[in-house]
Amino acid sequence: MGIVASQSFKNIISTYLGFLIGAINTLFLYTEFLSDEYYGMVGYMLSLAYVIMPLMAFGVHNTLVKFYSSFKTRVSLNSFLTLMLFLPLAIIFPLTVITHFCYEMIGEFLSIKNSIITKYIWHTIFIAIALAYFEIFFAWTKVQMQTVFGNFMKEVFHRVGTMVLLFCLYFKVVDVEQFMIGLVAVYVLRMIVMLLYAFSMKLPIITFKKVNGLSAIVKYSFLIIIAGSIATILLDIDKVMLGYYIPIEQIAYYNVAIFIAAVIAVPQRSMHQILLPLSAKCLNEKDFDSLKDLYKRSSLNLFIVSGFIFLLIVLNINQLYNIIPEEFNGGIFVVFIISVAKLYDAILGSNNAILFNSDYYRMVLFFGVILVIVMIFLNIFFIPLYGINGAALATFLAIFLYNTIKLVFVYKKFNMLPFSANTFKIGLCITLVIVLFYFWDFSFHPIVNIILKSGLIAILYGVVIYLFKFSENITELIDKVLKR
Repeated sequence: MGIVASQSFKNIISTYLGFLIGAINTLFLYTEFLSDEYYGMVGYMLSLAYVIMPLMAFGVHNTLVKFYSSFKTRVSLNSFLTLMLFLPLAIIFPLTVITHFCYEMIGEFLSIKNSIITKYIWHTIFIAIALAYFEIFFAWTKVQMQTVFGNFMKEVFHRVGTMVLLFCLYFKVVDVEQFMIGLVAVYVLRMIVMLLYAFSMKLPIITFKKVNGLSAIVKYSFLIIIAGSIATILLDIDKVMLGYYIPIEQIAYYNVAIFIAAVIAVPQRSMHQILLPLSAKCLNEKDFDSLKDLYKRSSLNLFIVSGFIFLLIVLNINQLYNIIPEEFNGGIFVVFIISVAKLYDAILGSNNAILFNSDYYRMVLFFGVILVIVMIFLNIFFIPLYGINGAALATFLAIFLYNTIKLVFVYKKFNMLPFSANTFKIGLCITLVIVLFYFWDFSFHPIVNIILKSGLIAILYGVVIYLFKFSENITELIDKVLKR
Protein backbone atom coordinates (compact mmCIF):
# COMPACT_ATOMS: atom_id res chain seq x y z
CA MET A 1 0.00 0.00 0.00
CA GLY A 2 3.07 2.30 -0.04
CA ILE A 3 2.46 3.80 -3.48
CA VAL A 4 -1.27 3.99 -2.76
CA ALA A 5 -0.76 5.81 0.54
CA SER A 6 1.87 8.19 -0.85
CA GLN A 7 0.06 9.25 -4.01
CA SER A 8 -3.37 9.17 -2.35
CA PHE A 9 -2.15 11.56 0.35
CA LYS A 10 -0.72 13.99 -2.22
CA ASN A 11 -3.88 13.67 -4.32
CA ILE A 12 -6.08 14.36 -1.29
CA ILE A 13 -4.13 17.57 -0.61
CA SER A 14 -4.50 18.81 -4.20
CA THR A 15 -8.13 17.72 -4.35
CA TYR A 16 -9.02 19.55 -1.15
CA LEU A 17 -7.15 22.59 -2.40
CA GLY A 18 -9.34 22.39 -5.49
CA PHE A 19 -12.46 22.01 -3.40
CA LEU A 20 -11.45 24.94 -1.21
CA ILE A 21 -11.12 27.13 -4.30
CA GLY A 22 -14.31 25.59 -5.66
CA ALA A 23 -16.10 26.36 -2.40
CA ILE A 24 -15.12 30.02 -2.64
CA ASN A 25 -16.34 30.06 -6.24
CA THR A 26 -19.55 28.14 -5.57
CA LEU A 27 -20.66 29.62 -2.26
CA PHE A 28 -19.51 33.23 -2.63
CA LEU A 29 -18.19 34.39 -6.03
CA TYR A 30 -20.79 32.81 -8.30
CA THR A 31 -23.60 33.84 -5.96
CA GLU A 32 -22.39 37.45 -5.81
CA PHE A 33 -20.83 38.11 -9.24
CA LEU A 34 -23.18 36.19 -11.55
CA SER A 35 -26.96 36.27 -11.86
CA ASP A 36 -28.88 33.19 -10.69
CA GLU A 37 -29.93 32.56 -14.30
CA TYR A 38 -26.36 32.48 -15.62
CA TYR A 39 -25.09 30.57 -12.58
CA GLY A 40 -27.74 27.95 -13.31
CA MET A 41 -26.69 27.98 -16.97
CA VAL A 42 -23.05 27.33 -16.06
CA GLY A 43 -24.10 24.37 -13.90
CA TYR A 44 -26.33 23.02 -16.66
CA MET A 45 -23.65 23.47 -19.35
CA LEU A 46 -20.93 21.71 -17.36
CA SER A 47 -23.26 18.89 -16.28
CA LEU A 48 -24.32 18.24 -19.87
CA ALA A 49 -20.65 18.28 -20.97
CA TYR A 50 -19.78 15.69 -18.32
CA VAL A 51 -22.75 13.54 -19.37
CA ILE A 52 -21.58 13.34 -23.02
CA MET A 53 -17.84 13.24 -22.19
CA PRO A 54 -17.61 9.40 -21.94
CA LEU A 55 -19.09 9.16 -25.43
CA MET A 56 -16.58 11.68 -26.79
CA ALA A 57 -13.71 9.75 -25.18
CA PHE A 58 -14.95 6.44 -26.64
CA GLY A 59 -14.03 4.84 -23.30
CA VAL A 60 -10.33 5.19 -24.15
CA HIS A 61 -9.30 6.55 -20.73
CA ASN A 62 -10.44 3.27 -19.13
CA THR A 63 -9.29 1.04 -21.99
CA LEU A 64 -5.76 2.45 -21.83
CA VAL A 65 -5.49 1.60 -18.13
CA LYS A 66 -6.94 -1.91 -18.52
CA PHE A 67 -4.81 -3.12 -21.46
CA TYR A 68 -1.58 -1.15 -21.14
CA SER A 69 0.23 -3.67 -18.94
CA SER A 70 -0.71 -6.56 -21.25
CA PHE A 71 1.53 -5.30 -24.12
CA LYS A 72 5.09 -6.51 -23.69
CA THR A 73 6.91 -5.38 -26.88
CA ARG A 74 7.72 -1.83 -27.98
CA VAL A 75 5.99 -2.12 -31.36
CA SER A 76 2.79 -3.61 -29.97
CA LEU A 77 2.66 -0.97 -27.22
CA ASN A 78 3.20 1.91 -29.65
CA SER A 79 0.49 0.55 -31.94
CA PHE A 80 -1.87 0.33 -28.99
CA LEU A 81 -1.12 3.88 -27.84
CA THR A 82 -1.61 5.22 -31.37
CA LEU A 83 -5.02 3.58 -31.46
CA MET A 84 -5.89 5.16 -28.10
CA LEU A 85 -5.04 8.64 -29.41
CA PHE A 86 -7.10 8.45 -32.58
CA LEU A 87 -10.04 6.23 -31.59
CA PRO A 88 -12.10 9.04 -29.97
CA LEU A 89 -12.16 10.91 -33.28
CA ALA A 90 -14.44 8.19 -34.64
CA ILE A 91 -17.12 9.60 -32.32
CA ILE A 92 -16.13 13.27 -32.09
CA PHE A 93 -16.25 14.01 -35.83
CA PRO A 94 -19.72 12.51 -36.49
CA LEU A 95 -21.23 14.12 -33.37
CA THR A 96 -19.80 17.52 -34.31
CA VAL A 97 -21.25 17.23 -37.81
CA ILE A 98 -24.64 16.16 -36.44
CA THR A 99 -24.63 19.11 -34.00
CA HIS A 100 -23.81 21.52 -36.86
CA PHE A 101 -26.69 20.38 -39.07
CA CYS A 102 -29.21 19.74 -36.29
CA TYR A 103 -28.35 22.71 -34.07
CA GLU A 104 -31.80 24.29 -34.11
CA MET A 105 -33.59 21.01 -33.44
CA ILE A 106 -31.26 20.16 -30.52
CA GLY A 107 -31.65 23.69 -29.15
CA GLU A 108 -35.46 23.54 -29.29
CA PHE A 109 -35.48 20.20 -27.47
CA LEU A 110 -33.15 21.30 -24.67
CA SER A 111 -34.62 24.77 -24.17
CA ILE A 112 -38.32 23.99 -23.74
CA LYS A 113 -38.29 25.48 -20.21
CA ASN A 114 -35.24 27.75 -20.49
CA SER A 115 -34.50 29.46 -23.83
CA ILE A 116 -31.02 30.57 -22.68
CA ILE A 117 -29.73 26.99 -23.17
CA THR A 118 -29.84 27.32 -26.98
CA LYS A 119 -27.03 29.91 -26.97
CA TYR A 120 -24.50 27.62 -25.33
CA ILE A 121 -24.72 24.26 -27.09
CA TRP A 122 -21.37 24.72 -28.90
CA HIS A 123 -19.78 25.80 -25.62
CA THR A 124 -20.94 22.50 -24.15
CA ILE A 125 -19.62 20.43 -27.08
CA PHE A 126 -16.13 21.98 -26.93
CA ILE A 127 -15.94 21.52 -23.15
CA ALA A 128 -16.98 17.86 -23.56
CA ILE A 129 -14.20 17.27 -26.13
CA ALA A 130 -11.65 18.96 -23.84
CA LEU A 131 -12.82 16.85 -20.90
CA ALA A 132 -12.57 13.66 -22.97
CA TYR A 133 -9.00 14.20 -24.14
CA PHE A 134 -7.94 15.47 -20.72
CA GLU A 135 -9.03 12.13 -19.23
CA ILE A 136 -7.14 10.25 -21.96
CA PHE A 137 -3.91 12.15 -21.27
CA PHE A 138 -4.44 11.68 -17.53
CA ALA A 139 -4.81 7.92 -18.10
CA TRP A 140 -1.56 8.11 -20.10
CA THR A 141 0.21 9.16 -16.88
CA LYS A 142 -1.73 6.76 -14.64
CA VAL A 143 -0.27 3.73 -16.41
CA GLN A 144 3.16 5.14 -15.56
CA MET A 145 1.97 5.06 -11.91
CA GLN A 146 2.12 8.86 -11.77
CA THR A 147 -1.13 10.53 -10.76
CA VAL A 148 -0.19 13.57 -8.67
CA PHE A 149 0.24 16.20 -11.40
CA GLY A 150 -2.81 14.94 -13.30
CA ASN A 151 -4.93 15.06 -10.18
CA PHE A 152 -3.77 18.62 -9.52
CA MET A 153 -4.82 19.62 -13.04
CA LYS A 154 -8.11 17.76 -12.66
CA GLU A 155 -9.04 19.33 -9.34
CA VAL A 156 -7.28 22.71 -9.08
CA PHE A 157 -6.46 24.20 -12.49
CA HIS A 158 -9.95 24.85 -13.87
CA ARG A 159 -11.21 26.16 -10.52
CA VAL A 160 -8.40 28.71 -10.35
CA GLY A 161 -9.16 29.67 -13.95
CA THR A 162 -12.84 30.05 -13.10
CA MET A 163 -11.98 32.21 -10.09
CA VAL A 164 -9.86 34.52 -12.26
CA LEU A 165 -12.72 34.79 -14.77
CA LEU A 166 -15.22 35.60 -12.02
CA PHE A 167 -13.06 38.44 -10.72
CA CYS A 168 -12.59 39.69 -14.30
CA LEU A 169 -16.36 39.69 -14.62
CA TYR A 170 -16.79 41.55 -11.34
CA PHE A 171 -14.28 44.24 -12.31
CA LYS A 172 -15.85 44.45 -15.78
CA VAL A 173 -12.72 43.32 -17.58
CA VAL A 174 -15.01 40.87 -19.42
CA ASP A 175 -18.77 40.76 -19.92
CA VAL A 176 -20.93 37.70 -19.27
CA GLU A 177 -20.64 36.39 -22.85
CA GLN A 178 -16.84 36.63 -22.72
CA PHE A 179 -16.96 34.90 -19.34
CA MET A 180 -18.80 31.93 -20.89
CA ILE A 181 -16.25 31.73 -23.71
CA GLY A 182 -13.49 32.01 -21.11
CA LEU A 183 -14.83 28.92 -19.33
CA VAL A 184 -14.43 26.95 -22.54
CA ALA A 185 -10.88 28.29 -22.94
CA VAL A 186 -9.96 27.19 -19.39
CA TYR A 187 -10.95 23.58 -20.07
CA VAL A 188 -9.18 23.55 -23.45
CA LEU A 189 -6.01 25.00 -21.90
CA ARG A 190 -6.15 22.37 -19.12
CA MET A 191 -6.31 19.64 -21.77
CA ILE A 192 -3.27 21.08 -23.61
CA VAL A 193 -1.18 21.28 -20.42
CA MET A 194 -2.09 17.67 -19.59
CA LEU A 195 -1.11 16.61 -23.12
CA LEU A 196 2.33 18.20 -22.75
CA TYR A 197 2.93 16.55 -19.37
CA ALA A 198 1.74 13.12 -20.55
CA PHE A 199 3.98 13.23 -23.62
CA SER A 200 6.93 14.40 -21.53
CA MET A 201 6.60 11.15 -19.55
CA LYS A 202 6.17 8.92 -22.58
CA LEU A 203 6.38 10.45 -26.05
CA PRO A 204 4.05 8.63 -28.46
CA ILE A 205 5.58 6.96 -31.47
CA ILE A 206 2.82 6.91 -34.08
CA THR A 207 2.68 3.34 -35.37
CA PHE A 208 -0.13 2.19 -37.61
CA LYS A 209 0.30 -1.54 -37.27
CA LYS A 210 -2.17 -4.22 -36.34
CA VAL A 211 -2.94 -4.21 -32.62
CA ASN A 212 -3.10 -7.60 -30.98
CA GLY A 213 -6.55 -8.30 -29.57
CA LEU A 214 -8.03 -5.37 -31.48
CA SER A 215 -11.58 -6.71 -31.41
CA ALA A 216 -11.46 -7.18 -27.62
CA ILE A 217 -10.05 -3.66 -27.17
CA VAL A 218 -12.66 -1.99 -29.37
CA LYS A 219 -15.45 -4.03 -27.78
CA TYR A 220 -14.25 -3.03 -24.31
CA SER A 221 -13.98 0.63 -25.36
CA PHE A 222 -17.48 0.57 -26.78
CA LEU A 223 -18.94 -1.05 -23.69
CA ILE A 224 -16.97 1.14 -21.30
CA ILE A 225 -18.64 4.15 -22.93
CA ILE A 226 -21.80 2.83 -21.35
CA ALA A 227 -20.02 2.30 -18.01
CA GLY A 228 -18.58 5.81 -18.01
CA SER A 229 -21.89 7.23 -19.12
CA ILE A 230 -23.70 5.39 -16.34
CA ALA A 231 -21.36 6.75 -13.66
CA THR A 232 -21.59 10.27 -15.09
CA ILE A 233 -25.34 10.13 -15.64
CA LEU A 234 -25.86 9.05 -12.04
CA LEU A 235 -23.96 12.19 -11.01
CA ASP A 236 -25.13 14.80 -13.52
CA ILE A 237 -28.35 13.80 -15.24
CA ASP A 238 -30.36 15.28 -12.38
CA LYS A 239 -29.08 18.79 -13.21
CA VAL A 240 -29.75 18.27 -16.91
CA MET A 241 -33.31 17.13 -16.18
CA LEU A 242 -33.88 19.97 -13.72
CA GLY A 243 -33.23 22.36 -16.60
CA TYR A 244 -36.11 20.68 -18.43
CA TYR A 245 -38.65 20.97 -15.60
CA ILE A 246 -37.90 23.98 -13.38
CA PRO A 247 -36.55 27.57 -13.76
CA ILE A 248 -32.82 27.41 -14.43
CA GLU A 249 -31.87 29.62 -11.45
CA GLN A 250 -32.95 26.78 -9.13
CA ILE A 251 -30.13 24.68 -10.59
CA ALA A 252 -27.79 27.20 -8.96
CA TYR A 253 -29.28 26.35 -5.55
CA TYR A 254 -28.97 22.65 -6.34
CA ASN A 255 -25.34 23.10 -7.47
CA VAL A 256 -24.38 24.60 -4.11
CA ALA A 257 -25.93 21.70 -2.18
CA ILE A 258 -24.35 19.07 -4.44
CA PHE A 259 -20.96 20.76 -4.17
CA ILE A 260 -21.08 20.67 -0.37
CA ALA A 261 -21.96 16.95 -0.33
CA ALA A 262 -19.35 16.18 -3.00
CA VAL A 263 -16.55 17.10 -0.57
CA ILE A 264 -17.12 13.67 1.00
CA ALA A 265 -16.02 12.02 -2.26
CA VAL A 266 -12.61 13.74 -2.34
CA PRO A 267 -10.59 10.94 -0.64
CA GLN A 268 -12.24 8.33 -2.87
CA ARG A 269 -11.54 10.34 -6.02
CA SER A 270 -7.93 10.85 -4.94
CA MET A 271 -7.30 7.20 -4.10
CA HIS A 272 -9.16 5.95 -7.17
CA GLN A 273 -6.52 7.44 -9.49
CA ILE A 274 -3.90 4.96 -8.26
CA LEU A 275 -6.31 2.11 -7.42
CA LEU A 276 -7.29 1.80 -11.10
CA PRO A 277 -3.85 0.84 -12.50
CA LEU A 278 -2.97 -1.25 -9.43
CA SER A 279 -6.21 -3.24 -9.64
CA ALA A 280 -5.69 -3.74 -13.37
CA LYS A 281 -2.17 -5.04 -12.70
CA CYS A 282 -3.43 -7.48 -10.02
CA LEU A 283 -6.14 -8.77 -12.35
CA ASN A 284 -3.81 -9.13 -15.35
CA GLU A 285 -1.35 -11.06 -13.17
CA LYS A 286 -4.17 -12.98 -11.41
CA ASP A 287 -2.82 -11.89 -8.02
CA PHE A 288 -6.14 -12.17 -6.17
CA ASP A 289 -4.61 -12.08 -2.69
CA SER A 290 -3.18 -8.62 -3.34
CA LEU A 291 -6.46 -7.59 -4.96
CA LYS A 292 -8.42 -8.64 -1.88
CA ASP A 293 -6.02 -6.83 0.44
CA LEU A 294 -6.31 -3.68 -1.70
CA TYR A 295 -10.10 -3.96 -1.60
CA LYS A 296 -10.35 -4.22 2.19
CA ARG A 297 -7.71 -1.62 3.02
CA SER A 298 -9.07 0.95 0.58
CA SER A 299 -12.59 0.49 1.93
CA LEU A 300 -11.55 0.81 5.56
CA ASN A 301 -9.32 3.85 5.04
CA LEU A 302 -11.89 5.62 2.88
CA PHE A 303 -14.66 4.94 5.38
CA ILE A 304 -12.62 6.52 8.18
CA VAL A 305 -11.57 9.61 6.23
CA SER A 306 -14.83 10.13 4.34
CA GLY A 307 -16.80 9.41 7.53
CA PHE A 308 -14.98 12.26 9.25
CA ILE A 309 -15.80 14.65 6.41
CA PHE A 310 -19.41 13.41 6.47
CA LEU A 311 -19.60 14.34 10.16
CA LEU A 312 -18.18 17.82 9.57
CA ILE A 313 -20.72 18.51 6.83
CA VAL A 314 -23.83 17.04 8.45
CA LEU A 315 -23.14 18.52 11.88
CA ASN A 316 -22.35 22.01 10.55
CA ILE A 317 -24.76 22.28 7.64
CA ASN A 318 -27.31 24.53 9.36
CA GLN A 319 -24.61 27.00 10.38
CA LEU A 320 -23.04 26.91 6.92
CA TYR A 321 -26.33 27.89 5.28
CA ASN A 322 -26.54 30.87 7.63
CA ILE A 323 -23.54 32.50 5.92
CA ILE A 324 -24.66 32.18 2.28
CA PRO A 325 -27.59 33.96 0.57
CA GLU A 326 -30.95 32.99 2.05
CA GLU A 327 -32.47 31.81 -1.23
CA PHE A 328 -30.01 28.88 -1.27
CA ASN A 329 -31.37 27.45 2.03
CA GLY A 330 -33.75 25.10 0.24
CA GLY A 331 -30.84 22.76 -0.47
CA ILE A 332 -30.31 21.41 3.07
CA PHE A 333 -32.24 18.20 2.38
CA VAL A 334 -30.20 17.74 -0.81
CA VAL A 335 -26.97 17.97 1.19
CA PHE A 336 -28.12 15.34 3.70
CA ILE A 337 -29.31 12.72 1.27
CA ILE A 338 -26.48 13.10 -1.25
CA SER A 339 -23.94 13.01 1.62
CA VAL A 340 -25.23 9.58 2.63
CA ALA A 341 -24.93 8.40 -0.99
CA LYS A 342 -21.33 9.67 -1.19
CA LEU A 343 -20.42 7.90 2.05
CA TYR A 344 -21.80 4.63 0.66
CA ASP A 345 -19.61 5.19 -2.41
CA ALA A 346 -16.56 5.53 -0.18
CA ILE A 347 -17.25 2.30 1.73
CA LEU A 348 -16.95 0.33 -1.53
CA GLY A 349 -13.23 1.13 -1.76
CA SER A 350 -11.67 -0.24 -4.97
CA ASN A 351 -14.93 -1.88 -6.10
CA ASN A 352 -15.17 0.21 -9.28
CA ALA A 353 -11.51 -0.35 -10.12
CA ILE A 354 -12.02 -4.12 -9.85
CA LEU A 355 -15.16 -4.17 -11.98
CA PHE A 356 -13.98 -1.87 -14.76
CA ASN A 357 -10.77 -3.89 -15.19
CA SER A 358 -12.27 -7.38 -14.91
CA ASP A 359 -13.90 -9.62 -17.50
CA TYR A 360 -17.26 -9.16 -15.83
CA TYR A 361 -17.83 -5.53 -16.71
CA ARG A 362 -20.48 -6.50 -19.31
CA MET A 363 -23.00 -7.63 -16.69
CA VAL A 364 -22.36 -4.57 -14.56
CA LEU A 365 -23.04 -2.43 -17.63
CA PHE A 366 -26.30 -4.26 -18.15
CA PHE A 367 -27.41 -3.49 -14.59
CA GLY A 368 -26.15 0.06 -14.95
CA VAL A 369 -28.23 0.71 -18.06
CA ILE A 370 -31.33 -0.53 -16.26
CA LEU A 371 -30.59 1.72 -13.30
CA VAL A 372 -30.05 4.78 -15.51
CA ILE A 373 -33.47 4.16 -17.04
CA VAL A 374 -34.90 3.80 -13.53
CA MET A 375 -33.20 7.04 -12.47
CA ILE A 376 -34.59 8.96 -15.43
CA PHE A 377 -38.10 7.78 -14.56
CA LEU A 378 -37.52 8.59 -10.88
CA ASN A 379 -36.50 12.12 -11.87
CA ILE A 380 -39.54 12.46 -14.13
CA PHE A 381 -41.72 11.42 -11.19
CA PHE A 382 -40.03 13.25 -8.30
CA ILE A 383 -38.85 16.56 -9.83
CA PRO A 384 -42.37 17.87 -10.70
CA LEU A 385 -43.49 16.92 -7.16
CA TYR A 386 -40.54 18.08 -5.05
CA GLY A 387 -38.25 20.16 -7.31
CA ILE A 388 -34.56 19.96 -6.37
CA ASN A 389 -35.37 17.70 -3.39
CA GLY A 390 -37.01 15.29 -5.80
CA ALA A 391 -33.90 15.24 -7.99
CA ALA A 392 -31.76 14.48 -4.92
CA LEU A 393 -34.08 11.67 -3.83
CA ALA A 394 -33.99 10.11 -7.31
CA THR A 395 -30.18 10.32 -7.37
CA PHE A 396 -29.89 8.76 -3.91
CA LEU A 397 -32.14 5.81 -4.78
CA ALA A 398 -30.32 5.16 -8.06
CA ILE A 399 -26.84 5.31 -6.47
CA PHE A 400 -27.93 3.09 -3.58
CA LEU A 401 -29.26 0.42 -5.95
CA TYR A 402 -26.27 0.61 -8.29
CA ASN A 403 -23.71 0.36 -5.49
CA THR A 404 -25.52 -2.54 -3.86
CA ILE A 405 -25.59 -4.47 -7.13
CA LYS A 406 -21.86 -3.87 -7.67
CA LEU A 407 -21.07 -4.95 -4.12
CA VAL A 408 -23.01 -8.21 -4.49
CA PHE A 409 -21.54 -8.85 -7.93
CA VAL A 410 -17.91 -8.61 -6.76
CA TYR A 411 -18.73 -10.93 -3.87
CA LYS A 412 -20.34 -13.51 -6.17
CA LYS A 413 -17.54 -13.48 -8.76
CA PHE A 414 -14.45 -12.92 -6.61
CA ASN A 415 -15.66 -14.08 -3.19
CA MET A 416 -14.54 -10.75 -1.70
CA LEU A 417 -16.25 -8.23 0.54
CA PRO A 418 -14.69 -4.91 1.54
CA PHE A 419 -16.10 -5.07 5.07
CA SER A 420 -14.54 -6.24 8.33
CA ALA A 421 -15.46 -6.02 11.99
CA ASN A 422 -13.78 -2.60 12.08
CA THR A 423 -16.15 -1.35 9.37
CA PHE A 424 -19.12 -1.78 11.68
CA LYS A 425 -17.23 -0.28 14.62
CA ILE A 426 -16.47 2.83 12.56
CA GLY A 427 -20.13 3.04 11.52
CA LEU A 428 -21.15 2.90 15.20
CA CYS A 429 -18.61 5.61 16.05
CA ILE A 430 -19.99 7.91 13.31
CA THR A 431 -23.56 7.33 14.52
CA LEU A 432 -22.68 8.16 18.14
CA VAL A 433 -20.90 11.39 17.13
CA ILE A 434 -24.01 12.47 15.17
CA VAL A 435 -26.23 11.78 18.19
CA LEU A 436 -23.90 13.77 20.46
CA PHE A 437 -23.41 16.85 18.28
CA TYR A 438 -26.30 17.32 15.84
CA PHE A 439 -28.71 19.11 18.20
CA TRP A 440 -26.06 21.19 19.91
CA ASP A 441 -24.35 24.42 18.78
CA PHE A 442 -22.38 27.28 20.31
CA SER A 443 -24.24 30.59 20.49
CA PHE A 444 -21.61 32.42 18.44
CA HIS A 445 -21.27 33.68 14.89
CA PRO A 446 -21.80 30.77 12.43
CA ILE A 447 -18.15 30.77 11.27
CA VAL A 448 -16.85 30.67 14.86
CA ASN A 449 -19.43 28.01 15.66
CA ILE A 450 -18.29 25.86 12.73
CA ILE A 451 -14.62 26.17 13.70
CA LEU A 452 -15.16 25.28 17.38
CA LYS A 453 -17.59 22.46 16.72
CA SER A 454 -15.38 20.98 13.99
CA GLY A 455 -12.40 21.08 16.35
CA LEU A 456 -14.27 19.12 19.03
CA ILE A 457 -15.50 16.57 16.49
CA ALA A 458 -11.98 16.14 15.07
CA ILE A 459 -10.46 15.55 18.52
CA LEU A 460 -13.12 13.06 19.62
CA TYR A 461 -13.22 11.16 16.33
CA GLY A 462 -9.43 11.15 15.91
CA VAL A 463 -8.80 9.86 19.46
CA VAL A 464 -11.31 7.02 19.03
CA ILE A 465 -9.88 5.98 15.64
CA TYR A 466 -6.32 6.07 16.99
CA LEU A 467 -6.91 4.35 20.33
CA PHE A 468 -8.91 1.48 18.85
CA LYS A 469 -6.49 1.14 15.90
CA PHE A 470 -9.25 0.62 13.33
CA SER A 471 -6.80 1.09 10.43
CA GLU A 472 -3.17 0.06 10.37
CA ASN A 473 -2.33 2.64 7.69
CA ILE A 474 -4.03 5.56 9.44
CA THR A 475 -2.54 4.58 12.82
CA GLU A 476 0.95 4.56 11.25
CA LEU A 477 0.30 7.97 9.68
CA ILE A 478 -0.81 9.45 13.02
CA ASP A 479 2.25 7.92 14.75
CA LYS A 480 4.55 9.60 12.21
CA VAL A 481 2.84 12.94 12.75
CA LEU A 482 3.07 12.60 16.56
CA LYS A 483 6.77 11.69 16.41
CA ARG A 484 7.50 14.81 14.35
